[in-house]
Amino acid sequence: MTSPSPDVLIIGGGIIGAACADALSARGLRVTVVEQDVVGSGATAAGMGHLVVMDDNEAELALSAWSLELWREFVAEHPERHEYSRCGTIWVAADDEEMAAARVKAKTLTAHGLSCAMLDAVSLYEREPQLRPGLAGGLLVNGDGLVYPPKSARLLMDRAVARGAALVNGSVHHVNADGSVVLADGTRLHPGRVLVAAGSRSAALVPELPVQPKKGHVAITDRYPGFIRHQLVELGYIKSAHAASGDSVAFNLQPRPTGQILIGSSRQFGTTDPAVEHAMMARMLRHAATFTPALANMNVLRCWTGLRAASPDGLPIIGPHPARAGLWLATGHEGLGITTSLATAQLVAAQMCGEAAAIPHMPYLPSRFSQMRHAHG
Repeated sequence: MTSPSPDVLIIGGGIIGAACADALSARGLRVTVVEQDVVGSGATAAGMGHLVVMDDNEAELALSAWSLELWREFVAEHPERHEYSRCGTIWVAADDEEMAAARVKAKTLTAHGLSCAMLDAVSLYEREPQLRPGLAGGLLVNGDGLVYPPKSARLLMDRAVARGAALVNGSVHHVNADGSVVLADGTRLHPGRVLVAAGSRSAALVPELPVQPKKGHVAITDRYPGFIRHQLVELGYIKSAHAASGDSVAFNLQPRPTGQILIGSSRQFGTTDPAVEHAMMARMLRHAATFTPALANMNVLRCWTGLRAASPDGLPIIGPHPARAGLWLATGHEGLGITTSLATAQLVAAQMCGEAAAIPHMPYLPSRFSQMRHAHG
């Protein structure tokens, strides 16, 4: 280890931990990252890599929109290294009710200076002829894009390591009340601060943390270049994404730069079993084929699952633990971890270094949950 006593010890080397290592090391802090697998594994590797502005509430919109600006700056130098594509998102409206929802969304995004355009049925089919007949239209959000998350996480971590950050392969067994961290092999570390960025595993280290795993399935096809051009998401996705219980599927299709198609999405509570569940996968694929019928004849090469870290109110948990000095948190991002990773890291770094950030940090603080305020180390 390059530093026996780092300023910040980050637990977790996924996209959130890697982004935080990058942001903190850029400010001159000595950083050590502990990752039990490889950088960019876990939920980062399982995710679709969609960089999407979401506007379910003001805080989500502020975080995702700022983070997309940071992503565009980050990938600009070497977009191919991230497998970046600025494909945009089309929110597909099945009927007049969903078109009304699309118009509300368009108004919100436009008011925040984000480029988008309403599509009538004719315009929708001009852009995406593989969609089933009879859809009402949709909303095109131009600035959205996609990356291959494990590569981006590795690039962030490489930047941090180049500045002197240390990457330790190990499993954290315990975070003590005195701020020390005990690894599974008995090693005890004494950092200035501890930042828990371990996704759905974070609650195992901080039991009062109100984060639960939400399982998702993803499938990827063989190469079908030009089948779709944009990320396609049904407007019903929002209802599914923030359901607090129950199993659900939603149409979410993504054109990878390789010509392959990524197919999502599903959500399940109450399980941490990583096995692909054939009934859930079949349900998800059937639902996707109701929007793009030709999908039913495509060759699916691989299926996998991941566990999203879900908070009770749908917003990530970013900032200092209100009752345990020196303990910081960056978790609970659910399906927006890739999108919001860079802004999350800037919020953490700004708070740790006493700087102002581009957006207020208050909505994401752990102190908004009473069980966090009354916890004991």
